[in-house]
Amino acid sequence: MGDRDPSVALPDGADPVARSRELRRAHAAFTRDGRVETPVRAVIARSWRRCARARLSPECAPRVELAEAQLRPYREEHPLARVMPLFRDLVGAFAAHGAHLLAVCDARGSLLWVEGEPATLRRAESLGFVPGTRWAESAMGTNAPGTAVAVGEPVQVFGAEHFSRRVHPWTCAAAPVRDPRTGRLLGAVDITGGDGLAHPHSLAFVRAVARAAEAQLALLDEGPPAPRDSLTALGRDEALLVAGGRRVRLGRRHSEIMALLAHHPEGLSGEELAIALYEDESVSAVTLRAEMSRLRALLGASAPLSRPYRTAGPLDADFTSLTRQLAVGAVSAALGSYPGPLLPASTAPGVVRLRRRIEDQARAALIARADAGLLADWVCRAWGADDPEAWRALAAALPPEGRPAALARVRALDRELGARPGRHGRPATYLQPARS
Repeated sequence: MGDRDPSVALPDGADPVARSRELRRAHAAFTRDGRVETPVRAVIARSWRRCARARLSPECAPRVELAEAQLRPYREEHPLARVMPLFRDLVGAFAAHGAHLLAVCDARGSLLWVEGEPATLRRAESLGFVPGTRWAESAMGTNAPGTAVAVGEPVQVFGAEHFSRRVHPWTCAAAPVRDPRTGRLLGAVDITGGDGLAHPHSLAFVRAVARAAEAQLALLDEGPPAPRDSLTALGRDEALLVAGGRRVRLGRRHSEIMALLAHHPEGLSGEELAIALYEDESVSAVTLRAEMSRLRALLGASAPLSRPYRTAGPLDADFTSLTRQLAVGAVSAALGSYPGPLLPASTAPGVVRLRRRIEDQARAALIARADAGLLADWVCRAWGADDPEAWRALAAALPPEGRPAALARVRALDRELGARPGRHGRPATYLQPARS
């Protein structure tokens, strides 16, 4: 069966019962030997292959990522909280009439709100489709909210198109919601229920709801810009400064200066800043003054002040926000959008120390949390791919059938690193799968 609209699960006139049988057979074939049969849509086939590469089990179950104490403040501060009244107005009656659910997730696929008809809610609770659980595609396989945020496009998932067998009785349609100013993915709005949602109209409806939410966010943001300036330096060799209504991409040395001053809002003397910036301790004060002069010419009124060197006003840095979240235990919120180490190419001594401190804090929180989804995200990125402790923690967090690949990577890394002792001076050990 060829795709008509690749995002629609069941074209007009298709028999849902026959289609369900075809999909169950196709799902069984794929999970048995990796074959994708003709009835499977391209968008679903690509998702299934991603699930297979992530070594997900078709028996996977959702895990709570945000406990109630963390969930409440996190979603109150989430940008989509501002459009929840709109979602309820547009979707509430539709969901109640059709025994469906309204669900909203963040950009990592963590469910923030799940609302709707009480009997359907009870069924969803038994499935684990509840606020605080993570339904990212990398955690729960193919599903509408998780796949929508994974691909950044609206998607409908019908019955056995879900990768997890426990979700086969359900159908869902979801559309991503983006920040209308920046285009940044905020999350997705989803409608979940029975086979009736396989109709093309349900996907068109949820897509329209997402666009309405973006329009509402644009209206809400029409006021004057926030007065605080911001610095984005994680995962970037050249930081982005938003100051005085301007967006400025800083050179490497200026990035280091602004990062160090953001970390020291009380200010730094010329000698302190020079020691933090230059590997060569013989660099003269004239060199630093020349750099600061160029930075003032670039930034104008937003440039740092002197005596001591300090930012011209409050400066929000992404790395300070990250460390604050980690300090209060909001590990998922902190690491869910972690783009990488602080100014990774910098060799400035002060930046190197700060980068290591942030990375150690993040890794310690990640390993202590023992969340397989977060750990998998970490080791699949450049900064975590060669991290044996993270791979070892991932193996411990996975079910027994998912451990061999992670353990093989640990052994390979230990061979590459000469089986040297770990951070605490102990030789590497391997997790042994539990005996049956």
